[in-house]
Amino acid sequence: MSRWRLLPESGGPPIDLPDDRAVVIGRAAASDIHLADETVSRHHAELRSDALGVLVRDLASANGTRHNDAALTEGRAVPGDALAFGRVRFMVTAAPSSRGGTAGESWLGGEAAEAIPPGTSVRALDLRSGGGALAKLQRERLARLIELARQLGGEIDTESLLRLVVDQAAALLPADRVALLIAEEPHGALRLMHWYNRLGKAAVQVPGSIARRAMAEQLPIVTENAQEDQRFQSGSVVADQVRAALCVPLLTDRGSALGVLYVDSLTAARPFSEEEAALCFAFGGLAAASIAKARYADAARRQDVIRANFERFFAPGVAARIAETRSDVRPGGERRPVTVLVSDIRGFTGLAETMPPEDIARHLSDYFAAMVELVFEHGGTLDKFMGDALLALWGAPVAAPGDTDRALAAARSMQEECAALNARWAGQGRPPLAIGIGLHHGDAFTGTIGSPRRLEYTVIGDVVNVTARLCDVAHAGEIVISEGVRSRLSDPPASPASEELRVRGREKPVVVYRLKERER
Repeated sequence: MSRWRLLPESGGPPIDLPDDRAVVIGRAAASDIHLADETVSRHHAELRSDALGVLVRDLASANGTRHNDAALTEGRAVPGDALAFGRVRFMVTAAPSSRGGTAGESWLGGEAAEAIPPGTSVRALDLRSGGGALAKLQRERLARLIELARQLGGEIDTESLLRLVVDQAAALLPADRVALLIAEEPHGALRLMHWYNRLGKAAVQVPGSIARRAMAEQLPIVTENAQEDQRFQSGSVVADQVRAALCVPLLTDRGSALGVLYVDSLTAARPFSEEEAALCFAFGGLAAASIAKARYADAARRQDVIRANFERFFAPGVAARIAETRSDVRPGGERRPVTVLVSDIRGFTGLAETMPPEDIARHLSDYFAAMVELVFEHGGTLDKFMGDALLALWGAPVAAPGDTDRALAAARSMQEECAALNARWAGQGRPPLAIGIGLHHGDAFTGTIGSPRRLEYTVIGDVVNVTARLCDVAHAGEIVISEGVRSRLSDPPASPASEELRVRGREKPVVVYRLKERER
């Protein structure tokens, strides 16, 4: 429940302010009201509603809070006042007493905020039969539709496109107000996305029953004579002096409706004509096609970003499969059995002391590039680099039979590749590298951790600590595996010598095996 709301002066959905608590407005992702603008501080201001208005307190923001264009540290804003946070400006208005046109509120699946008044004529226009109003569109308006199709087709950013649809609808028809409502999923709730109000800055409230009927019948819905019926004396139509309204569905080429486009007039002396309804209906079809295309482009861009993020950790094929099933990357994970690999360069500290930093960086980059390719080639997941060490795992995010076999195969390939690199570098006068590798199997937490601004895929648990200890005791060119790894191999090495390794923090020693060149 809220008494007051903020209306963005640049257009867009209003923001309702809760009555029961203070809210923080700022650029931080965790803010109650998030403003993605560089002039807004992370925690810019605190807002609290009361019976008289909105109490505003600036939180030492860098660019300040302004009330009716005057700098404000702490004060009260009432309906009609302007508030600016950095360069983002709002107008304070009273919130409707029940559900209205606020973005994020449902229209379908519940009663409308404002019912159609008794005495108002509401009818659907059948424009799909031959010889109807669509066939009578004037030549200049058909040319206008062609031009609109060109403009809509050139805009692929969904947010900009929705704003363009509203602006063009306002220019196309003799309307005082325009509202665009979109269903977030097929047959789902309609949400107010953008509006235009020639007579002021108040948001346009669309009667829910009209919107539902346009969606259900897939036809333009018109209202007539709303002000001439003496039985209707209250409600939004009388309060706003609505004399005529038109609502058309946004139909795709597959016959589904993405939402509705609503226009009305507070000043016209006549209802919208069938020709105007036909024009708006045709424009709605163009808009629907463009919105569907823009949404597809947005989804493709999001999937590209997700896939690129996952390709930092997974082989490209694995990353593509994950991107197809995940719409976002969020903190979280699960406990699962994994095989962990840690490799480390032997004598790297001494080597670094004898080489310029830029040569060290190039040497490491060439080495890691080859090692990471081998991890991916064997179906592993890259966890992280730790100085000159590398941590990888098998069994997450997707487990497959033979994960432990592939982990050992990767370790063997890494030792072979290191030898090949050394042979190639010898002819370039570059120093050789030698690596030790540890492998262990056990349960771990795997998933993304961090903040919404920076997430990392990682593995956490005792299995990681033990693997790192196995790597520590591995000699140059050696692979040290635990009994947990050896017992899961389909073709374990033939009776290598075992030894017990004490790991700090564990009561029982870990049985390990050293794989020499001939055993690999």
